[in-house]
Amino acid sequence: MISCIITAYKEPRTVGVAIKALIEQDWPEEYEILVVCPDQETARVVRIFTECYPQVQHLVDRGEGKPAALNLALTQIKGRICVFTDGDVVVQEETIAELLTPFANPLCGAVTGRPVSANTRTSMLDYWSHLLTDAGAHYIRSRYAQQQRYLDCSGYLYATLSTLLKPLPVESLADDAYISQLIWQQGYTIAYAPGARVAVRYPTTYRDWLLQKVRSSAGAAQTPQPLSPGDKNYVRPPEQMRSLKREAVNGFRSSLAYAQSSHEQWWTWCLFMARIHLWLCVWVELHLKHRSHQDIWRRVETTK
Repeated sequence: MISCIITAYKEPRTVGVAIKALIEQDWPEEYEILVVCPDQETARVVRIFTECYPQVQHLVDRGEGKPAALNLALTQIKGRICVFTDGDVVVQEETIAELLTPFANPLCGAVTGRPVSANTRTSMLDYWSHLLTDAGAHYIRSRYAQQQRYLDCSGYLYATLSTLLKPLPVESLADDAYISQLIWQQGYTIAYAPGARVAVRYPTTYRDWLLQKVRSSAGAAQTPQPLSPGDKNYVRPPEQMRSLKREAVNGFRSSLAYAQSSHEQWWTWCLFMARIHLWLCVWVELHLKHRSHQDIWRRVETTK
């Protein structure tokens, strides 16, 4: 069996589309879809699917954050592989089959899908979403996967071997980065499936963009405690895929080449300045303010 976990919070307008897209996938094995949400608005939509599809289950969490919601779901899954996704994204055709194919390699512990922007490309923030998904994440993940280097899974869509999972700390800001580190430390590889596409709506205001990027980038800096050298599973120490230096080295040229007009070139330079601002905010949050998960995590309304 394959288990799929959808986490949602106050997303009644999008969760139905997310579930429907998963049901319509060509699943290679029996599957279950566990939708975790605490609010009644979202739950009402989920119940429509639970009444029609026995594969869909609704789990009610206490609204204590995504790590707590995932930990609840992880106690209920039955599948040998667990797929993670969100209630405000839409997996594209044949995505699940593409996502699961790399598990034919016994050394593969996780596979990440490819987010694609559902925004237009007519404004600066919308353009940023395309640049960061195409010339940024897709470009870097493709290269790292080819080199068999560490890479972060995308929280919008990824899958792991269920036996490698452990409960997440409640202070985790980015479950995808934390679980990616956990898989890597146990000696397994992380594959990239560019054909496993998931459409994502990205922020359309700078405030929301900064809120989203600060929490994900700060989350990438949180890693599980290294397995001790005496542990039989010890293979690799923690590594990071994201940092200001890595962005400058790996993404500068590809970002400039991505622009197709003079105003897109200007928007690209604005993005460079915004990324510096972002990493400065991350440093302040983590090293000066020492803020908690609850303080850093903020809902981003323009993606709903």
